[in-house]
Amino acid sequence: MNTTFAMVLIAASACASALSAQTVLTLGHGSAPGNPRAVAADEFAKLVSERSNGELTINVIGAEQLGGDVSMLTSLRTGALNFTANSQGAASGLVPEMAALGLPYVFRDSAHAFEVLDGPVGDDLEASFKNLGIEVLGWWDNGIRHTTNSRTDIKTPADLVGLKIRTPSDPMIVDIFEAFGASTQQIPFGELYIALQQGVVDGQENPAANIASNKLYEVNTHIALTGHDWQASPFLMSAMTAARLSPEQLEVIHSAAADATVLQRKLMVEQDAKFLEEFRANPDLTVTEVDLDAFKAATASVTEKWKSGPLGEFVTKLLDAAGQEG
Repeated sequence: MNTTFAMVLIAASACASALSAQTVLTLGHGSAPGNPRAVAADEFAKLVSERSNGELTINVIGAEQLGGDVSMLTSLRTGALNFTANSQGAASGLVPEMAALGLPYVFRDSAHAFEVLDGPVGDDLEASFKNLGIEVLGWWDNGIRHTTNSRTDIKTPADLVGLKIRTPSDPMIVDIFEAFGASTQQIPFGELYIALQQGVVDGQENPAANIASNKLYEVNTHIALTGHDWQASPFLMSAMTAARLSPEQLEVIHSAAADATVLQRKLMVEQDAKFLEEFRANPDLTVTEVDLDAFKAATASVTEKWKSGPLGEFVTKLLDAAGQEG
């Protein structure tokens, strides 16, 4: 064998070895480009690649290209998907206590919510996910939620009576809007813009960042700052994926997830404030401040229902942690 040919074989062998050592993992989410969830997912992938020296590659697929949040959670549990930045409503189908985080008016703002989630309440939720073969890598922010519609200004709960409002498949949000007197319909988020455009529903509810990044204001020009609940966006990893990785690789995953979590939370707060200011400045939109006392009174029955329900013990623990009367 001549020297040149031998060197080619050695180089080819080294290349093949490097390729076989590379691990490609997939992260799915449902957000549009520019949304804090999408930006943080991309940052996570970038950090993992850098910190593993290219040994780990995260393929990020957003905008529900892998299916809705429920489908992605199913794929996560079977190991077909490695990571997902998911939603509170979908996650509550696996861990029912997740829905309780959306109790009406329990959190002042996102910072208040994370004070609670980063403590014993979050520990309990993480343990429940772990029992299902899922690891919580971080609690991301899905913001304080407001209400939009195409028909009328909303200032009191009475203004919602008879409106058809799209909600996620989240039992807490359904209870909240039924308490307001609206009818609810569950439509996948990826189909929401068209549903609003075609009048399938009159309105929807989401944080300002989601309303902006998905351009929902184009088809819902009435924006009411109802602030009716706060929601988390759990960042999750399949336990099957974790079992495949070395301790060093897992350390990279966790450190990158921690930094991406800090970024996501920061961006969500910044974007919510930015977009609310832009909505107010837009002459084609009407932004209304609501009678918060009336909205809180209208949803008091929702809190009582959940306190006396099957998740009552967790609800009381959550309310106590949030400084509310348990």
